[in-house]
Formats: sequence, structure tokens, C-alpha cells
Amino acid sequence: MMKVCMAGATGLSGSVIAQGIVDAEDMELSACVSRSHAGQSILGAPCYSSVSDALSGADWDVLIDYTALSVVKENALTAIEAGRHVVIGTSGLKADDFEHIDAAARAKGVGVVASGNFALTAALMTRFSLIAAAYLDWFEIIDYSRPKKTDAPTGTARELAERMGDVKKPAHEVDPSSVKGEPGLRGGTINGVQVHSLRMPSYSATVTSTFANGNSRLTITHDADSHSADILVPGTLLAARRVVDLVGVTRGLDQLL
Repeated sequence: MMKVCMAGATGLSGSVIAQGIVDAEDMELSACVSRSHAGQSILGAPCYSSVSDALSGADWDVLIDYTALSVVKENALTAIEAGRHVVIGTSGLKADDFEHIDAAARAKGVGVVASGNFALTAALMTRFSLIAAAYLDWFEIIDYSRPKKTDAPTGTARELAERMGDVKKPAHEVDPSSVKGEPGLRGGTINGVQVHSLRMPSYSATVTSTFANGNSRLTITHDADSHSADILVPGTLLAARRVVDLVGVTRGLDQLL
């Protein structure tokens, strides 16, 4: 029986995933982390104010983190230092953050799985986009979300850009940083890939990778209602089951499919 600590257990996504852990026959919700509910019980598990307190107060094997950018890296490093495996569902960490986490995980011989989006449909969109990037020279990413979304781009789009840029740097006839007028209108550059973020009503969580080859075009889109976290549960639990057999950071749920 895998013992899990759920950080962010009272959040929109974390609360649904915590219930998924309880419902899973091969998992046990052994601890939760939520500053607002510290000292209470969540779904029968004791709740602590920090990962450090959860390590002192409960026995668990894997940390699943759906908290906030301000604390996720510290949470992960604290768990890793204690020899625990980690699944990161919190968005916003950058490539150099993952390099730091990867070095710490390898030093301790534990695994970390991080994904900008744990929905299986998002994982497949990423996989298909990476395949397309290997064959097509021209590509950019458009990231759509609700007006209140504070991070740009979303974790899904950031991870996609970083990984597509590792496949190859896309073609440009005019370098985006040297266009006339306002260079920012060509989007932001992540690992050589242009990413454009729209924040408007009616959108929730949509990422589109757009490719061109001569006079033909290909678009690959993931579209979801981010107000429902049910789609994150199967992928997150899959990552928790697989992370115990890994060492270092694995980025992207598609790597586990």
C-alpha cells in the first residue's frame, strides 16, 4: 500500500486528488498539508501546516504537491532531502528550478515527476506536438485562459515550449526580438519558441501548438474546463505509482504513457 502526503489538500485541484487517493485501492492518504486546516483531519488523514511538519508527524512515501509557486520548490526539496518521492502538479517552475530539483533527487536516489498538466488529453497533446516538432520547422504556441489567470504562460504551455525547443529551435525569417514596432507583440520566447498568452472571458484552459510546412498547416489543441479537477486524477495517481521506480526529474506525464 503506497502512503501519500497531499500538499494543497484543500485547494480546487488538491481536494479532488485527495479524494482520488482515498478511493484508490492501492493507496493510503497518510497526511495532508494545508495551513488553513493544520491540526484538523481531512478525509481521515491528519493535516499539517508544512511538509516538514508532515514528515515529523506521519509516515508516507510520496508527496503530491498542488500548492502554489511560492512554496512548491521548497516543499519538493524538503521531501527529497528526507528521501521521499515527489509528484509536482503545481505550475510555474522554470527549467533552472527543475535542474536544482533534479540534482537534489539524484543525490538522494529518489524520483520526481512534474507535469504542467496531468490530464491524459494534455499529455497526448504534448506527445503529438513533440512528434510534429521533429518533422516540421515552423511552430509557435498559443495559450488561452481566463482573465483572472495570473501566470503567463500556463504551466502546460511553458512545459510544452521548453520541451519543443529541446527537440529543435523553430525557424524564423525575422528574429522575433528584432521586429519593427513592438517586439512583445511577437510573444514571449521560451527555449527559442514563441508563446502567445490570451486572457479573456469564455476561456478556461486551452493550449494550441501551430505548425507550418510550405503551404500546409497543422494545429494540435488541448481544451479543458480548468474548474473541474476530475481530469487530473488518473494522470496524477499514475505518476505517483510510477515515481517510486524513477530517479531524478521526469518532466511530462506523456513520458509515463
